[in-house]
Amino acid sequence: MDGLVLRGTRSQGNAAAEEDDAQAMAIPLRSGKRDEAPSLARAPRRGAPQDGEVLEPGRSLVLADFAPPSLGAGERLLRFAYRMGVPGSTLSSPFRKPARLRLLATVESPLAGDRVAGVALRAGHFLVHGVKAPIAQMDFAATARLTPPFERVIHGFSWLRDLAASAPREQCGSTAERLLLAWLDANPRPGKGAAWQVEHAGTRLLNWLVNAPLMLGGDDGALRARALEAIAETARWLDRNVGKSPDRLGEVAGWCGITAAGLLLPDGKARRLYGEAGLIRALGELVADDGGVLSRSPLAQMDAIALLVELTACYRAAREEPPEALNAMLNLLVPPLLALVHSDGGLGSWQGAGAIPADRIAALVDASGVRTRPLKDVRQWGYQRVVANKNVLQFDAAPPPLSRHARFGCASTLAFELSVKGQRLIVNCGGAALAGGQVPVRIEQGLRATAAHSTLVLDDANSTAVLINGKLGAGVNEVEVDRRVLELKQGRATRVEASHDGYAQRYGLLHRRILILRDNGEELRGEDLLTPSGRKVKHGKVGYAIRFHIGPGIELSLSDDKRGAGMALPDGSYWQFRIPQGELAIEESLWVDGQGRPQPIQQLVMQGMVARGGGSFSWLLKKMG
Repeated sequence: MDGLVLRGTRSQGNAAAEEDDAQAMAIPLRSGKRDEAPSLARAPRRGAPQDGEVLEPGRSLVLADFAPPSLGAGERLLRFAYRMGVPGSTLSSPFRKPARLRLLATVESPLAGDRVAGVALRAGHFLVHGVKAPIAQMDFAATARLTPPFERVIHGFSWLRDLAASAPREQCGSTAERLLLAWLDANPRPGKGAAWQVEHAGTRLLNWLVNAPLMLGGDDGALRARALEAIAETARWLDRNVGKSPDRLGEVAGWCGITAAGLLLPDGKARRLYGEAGLIRALGELVADDGGVLSRSPLAQMDAIALLVELTACYRAAREEPPEALNAMLNLLVPPLLALVHSDGGLGSWQGAGAIPADRIAALVDASGVRTRPLKDVRQWGYQRVVANKNVLQFDAAPPPLSRHARFGCASTLAFELSVKGQRLIVNCGGAALAGGQVPVRIEQGLRATAAHSTLVLDDANSTAVLINGKLGAGVNEVEVDRRVLELKQGRATRVEASHDGYAQRYGLLHRRILILRDNGEELRGEDLLTPSGRKVKHGKVGYAIRFHIGPGIELSLSDDKRGAGMALPDGSYWQFRIPQGELAIEESLWVDGQGRPQPIQQLVMQGMVARGGGSFSWLLKKMG
């Protein structure tokens, strides 16, 4: 079984680096003056030294084991027979005709949709990540060539939730019926294509069941009968095909649809038992033991929470108690998501996510019913979070997901983001998962590259290979992490150090990054070190670039000596970035907001050539008085 590997050794070259920290971190704040504060890296540490923790490839993400609910012999036999293909009606009442096809309960979900998208539907348009598409021109066929965001909305029927949020049922029911009829006409029976991917089929079935009153509440009896038959047929198709999903999140969506159908359709007990067993097993393979999904994608984390919220609402409607494992999983999923929330309440831009706004995160967490704090033990989820006086530092200190888990996998190892009192100061570009809306599909791979993140890049190469279809290749195999609290004369600080081997095979160098954030949140010191990965040092030099993507709305200007840059924030505060040697440059960049809109921003770049024997590059980011 995969597992977290802990090593009782400190990172390579750590002692030598600390001897040099006093000089390396003494960075001039202004031309002609030096920082008089003692080096944070040399400051006395609180408590006993901690051993570094090594996260190794793949084994860094541990599969959590979840057992199906304990059943009596009769229910186990029922589940087994249904899995073998015996119809649910035969198992529940073998001596009578199958019950009439109908829905047994009305579901009230706490999960609200996007009202703006719903209003656009009533006006005749789909609105997906800021892109309007006329309903009259939409091709609903399973084989239609749609971008991934439109496939998810059209074939997953997530638009039903948006429509329900836009107006009372009497005002938007006709729109739901018209769209449902168009989709059924284009997809009269199960087949191939995007509509019959397990994830889309499972999400569609769940949305049909949860939002049935909206699309079946009209006077058209023929459409109602046709829709009920489509619900039953989709449930039967999922029974046979749920195991064919290419990844675990898609399989979880399929099992949620099956379980909901078992709760809300007649003669469904056997199907429910079958669905619960499969769902709990799939959840155990989706999530690491700290609650983070193995794709390390915050969007996938949100999708998993939303699926369980909707399914739990189906249990309430059917007056059934969900298995304890489902409640436990919801409680496990929320803290990792909160660990990636910035000081503005929105989401960090990691593994393809845009900066999802605060209201969406708050609404999802509220709908889950989970009251908790952000995750603190981040060994598998991998995102270190440091909070200092309402300022939030997020640091990617784990290997990227394995290719089989990755969805929009990014080569972001050792990148960081920093927000200060509601303003994003240092960001990643983000948004690869939103490509196909306002983000052009052609730049999707570029948004997943190392250069699209605030970290060091060697020779313009990714630290982990970025492949097509959201997958990742060779690169980072292990990450070593060390976190501790420093006691200083001027207060305390949190020091996080991590290293990765993504460039070891190609260039013979390890990248190590040290970040030290004061508890007042007004000073972040950093150092990027390149050290030889083996005993035999390679000759020659290689190009490097250390990129800091600057948040939206910040005015950026270089100092006269090109070793510093001023940052004027919208709230009137002023920050300064300084390096002790070399030169800074300002380049163009972009940042994808929570609505999927690319925003032009700028980035600070330190670049040059470094010997294969290694090098050290220190920097300081500080709020000015």
